[in-house]
Amino acid sequence: MARDRVRTAARMVVKVGSSSLTTPQGMIDVDRVDALVDVLAARRQTGTQVVLVSSGAIAAGLGPLGLRARPKDLATQQAAASVGQGVLIARYTSSFARYGLRVGQVLLTADDMMRRSHHRNAQRTLARLLELGIVPVVNENDTVATDEIRFGDNDRLAALVAHLTHADAMVLLSDVDALYDGDPRKPGSARIAEVRGPEDLDGVELGSGGSVGTGGMVTKVQAAKIATGAGVPVVLTAAAHAAHALAGADVGTYFHPGGRHPGTRLLWLAHAATGRGRLHLDSGAVEAVVERRMSLLPAGVLKVEGDFAAGDPVDLYGPHGHPVARGLVNFDAAEIPDLLGRSTRELASALGPEYERELIHRDDIVIL
Repeated sequence: MARDRVRTAARMVVKVGSSSLTTPQGMIDVDRVDALVDVLAARRQTGTQVVLVSSGAIAAGLGPLGLRARPKDLATQQAAASVGQGVLIARYTSSFARYGLRVGQVLLTADDMMRRSHHRNAQRTLARLLELGIVPVVNENDTVATDEIRFGDNDRLAALVAHLTHADAMVLLSDVDALYDGDPRKPGSARIAEVRGPEDLDGVELGSGGSVGTGGMVTKVQAAKIATGAGVPVVLTAAAHAAHALAGADVGTYFHPGGRHPGTRLLWLAHAATGRGRLHLDSGAVEAVVERRMSLLPAGVLKVEGDFAAGDPVDLYGPHGHPVARGLVNFDAAEIPDLLGRSTRELASALGPEYERELIHRDDIVIL
């Protein structure tokens, strides 16, 4: 059976949302946290390595700060995360300790997935924690993440962590028990038990996030696409069904894995990154990048838009005004206008040898 891949997984990533961990008032619900840990600890004691991606830092900070609802502005969200992350990890520490298990806090930003050195360090740290028998508890580093470049939800972060750690399966836990072909609150809506490809999602209505968390069904489906695109099967179900989901039972929605295995950074670029600017290409550059999978050189760029720094994601547009690719640029936006339309040899002669390189290396480009 397909779900045997979840039942027999030697390493799995489990993501839990804010609404599954907190009271409506924003306080940590100790009973719900302990119930989740009971399930994860039982699986851990069978020998499975478990990575927990946990939302809830901002929600856990609402009560201590006297806030009645999730704040809209980033600064207050980050203040709540600063207070709440300590509350959250303390609860996990004491809850897992009941089973003799230790946890390790890992806070990541989108930058950590895109920049090579950060990416490798995160990968090594997670691998070492698992080798040492620790349960990594991963969350977005909300306190320092900027509004322009952040995950904004932990669903996609979980998918990237699943790929980063070479997980055998991923389970997304929320307050919704499955994906439905309509509004699950209305009669006649049917559970979608399995998703084998995009065609299974045709006509499916996906709602938005709730008041406590940020991850609606849209981000969960996006996360499933990221993970399955990397060969990792996904189960989406309610936190109350966690034990059944981890056991491979027919609960929630099972997303079948695909066959491709791109790098984590390219998965992030394709599915989760937002371009910080635009580079408009001529037809020759589009052919070179899209058809021949070559690096983008300054000679093929017609115009630059946006304010970005070297290493940021930018969208590549063709002559007809449609995005064709996305990549990590090697120059600041302010540097590029002087490079446009010129060969790398000409640039090296005029500006110095450090300019004899591509705008975006082919290994840092994904086709959209």
